[in-house]
Amino acid sequence: MAWQLQEAKQRFSELVRRAEREGPQVVTRHGEEVVVVVPAEEWRRMSEREGGEKKIKPKPTRIGSAPSYGTTPTASCPWTSKPPRSGDA
Repeated sequence: MAWQLQEAKQRFSELVRRAEREGPQVVTRHGEEVVVVVPAEEWRRMSEREGGEKKIKPKPTRIGSAPSYGTTPTASCPWTSKPPRSGDA
């Protein structure tokens, strides 16, 4: 089954359950296939080649993580500095 992205977001739990029961689920955006949701065990089988080496290496991601700009969160963020007030030199 192909899921439109908006529907996949709204019904994500069902999408995952179907992937577990029925196999890979395709997600489309504007009619184009963009991702496939597969059960973890199937992913492991697909990503390993003979000899145990990884054929596909997933990119680690951290949802909600912010990039580091310096020693403090706003140390070098140009949009956090306040403009000079009138009368300041």
